[in-house]
Amino acid sequence: MNKIKWVILSVTVLLAVSALVEINSLSNQIRSSEQEKVTLWANAISQKAQLVSYSEEFFEQVALDEHRKMAMYANILRSFDRRGLGSDADFSLDYVRYIVDSCETSILITDKDSLITVPSEFAGQKLNDSLLAEFSHNEPIHYHIWGMPMTLYYKESKVYTDLRHMLDGLSESFLTEITNNSVFVPVLIVDSLQGEVLGSGNMSEREFATPERLSHKLCEMEEANDPIEFRLPNGRRAYLFYETTPLLKALRWIPLLYLFVLAVLIIISYHLFRTARTMEQNKIWVGMAKETAHQLGTPISSLMAWTQYLHGKTLDDQYALEINKDLERLDTVAHRFSKIGSVPELKPENLCETIRRTVGYLQTRSSKKVTFSVNCPDEELVVPLNSYLFEWVIENLCKNAIDAMDGVGHINIVVSADSKQVYVDVTDTGKGIPKSMQKKIFQSGFTTKQRGWGLGLTLARRIIVDYHKGHIFIKYSVEGQGTCFRISLRK
Repeated sequence: MNKIKWVILSVTVLLAVSALVEINSLSNQIRSSEQEKVTLWANAISQKAQLVSYSEEFFEQVALDEHRKMAMYANILRSFDRRGLGSDADFSLDYVRYIVDSCETSILITDKDSLITVPSEFAGQKLNDSLLAEFSHNEPIHYHIWGMPMTLYYKESKVYTDLRHMLDGLSESFLTEITNNSVFVPVLIVDSLQGEVLGSGNMSEREFATPERLSHKLCEMEEANDPIEFRLPNGRRAYLFYETTPLLKALRWIPLLYLFVLAVLIIISYHLFRTARTMEQNKIWVGMAKETAHQLGTPISSLMAWTQYLHGKTLDDQYALEINKDLERLDTVAHRFSKIGSVPELKPENLCETIRRTVGYLQTRSSKKVTFSVNCPDEELVVPLNSYLFEWVIENLCKNAIDAMDGVGHINIVVSADSKQVYVDVTDTGKGIPKSMQKKIFQSGFTTKQRGWGLGLTLARRIIVDYHKGHIFIKYSVEGQGTCFRISLRK
């Protein structure tokens, strides 16, 4: 039967370990896949950040080219002032108008009184108000033509405007893609000083609500992954911090979780088997007790009848008295075994009187080389007892002590009490119990005797702990000097 239990337990553990290995393998695959997604996302963000940076540089280059072109126009117009009026003046003016009209950059040329001369649709109009604000984003260029002071105003070309809108849209989509990423990566975008949050995604604002929390969170994220540096369209540098996804964090604990579940299953299985074994032992004890009580009942009844018959004969009455003691003893044994299979009734009993009665019976039937002493307090100690079973415990302890002393020595029983408990110490002068055996002596079947059953102390513990709700244990034991057992009972 035990082999079958161990086989079942081994198969259960093997299946649980196999399931754990498979789950751990699946978890590792999911974790690797998730980590790969995060890595691909980070690489894509880094490449897009470089694209934004290159676009910003290109945008600056276009703006510089616009300014150079306007400077070139102004130099051409200045040349007229140096050459003065001539026969080719009309041709030169047509040439300048052609250059200006072919330029995609919107320009305005005014005279000294801020009256517009070019383009023709605004000719004679004074440059002020909204029109002046529109053309004042760039520094105007001053020059003279034919001795007259002129001023050139210009604004960005259509190409420049389209590029700027495209770059703004690219930057906006870039930040939106970071904060609302499809792989649910927690991200933070901060400025170059790492003191201002420019954007966040998949994170609670409470995590970076204060400068201290922001600094702590950035340190945590930097430990997980290196930040990505990029430049915003306004020229500001920014840093992208990110960490692993919540799914990756959860997958990290799955193996430990299943190890815990496996341990719980093993512990439960062990306790179930142990409980089943204990139940089997209990059934054996109960069956043995019931059968013993049944077997003893018939001869006891017969002996009691014969004793009554012998009382009227000429035999010495001392024989009848001794037979009566043994009959009472058999009756007590029968009562003891009959109580093991059911919950015994506890009655208030004088503890010292019960102990003295038990010791008196043992003393007359033990070796004369074994002496007994019982020390009780002056006051009467009444505790709830089942005297049949409690006497059995005292007998078992005393008989074990006699065996440990090899029939020669002293047994001392001391009864003491405090406000809540009563203590019974049974001390012998025997060989003592080795420390390696002290934890096993109450186990069923454990014995050091060649013909012992290993049930005496097991039954004693059951009687004290289960029936009387007390405790029994080794108070101390010294090899070669003796052992002291202590019983504690509630008052």
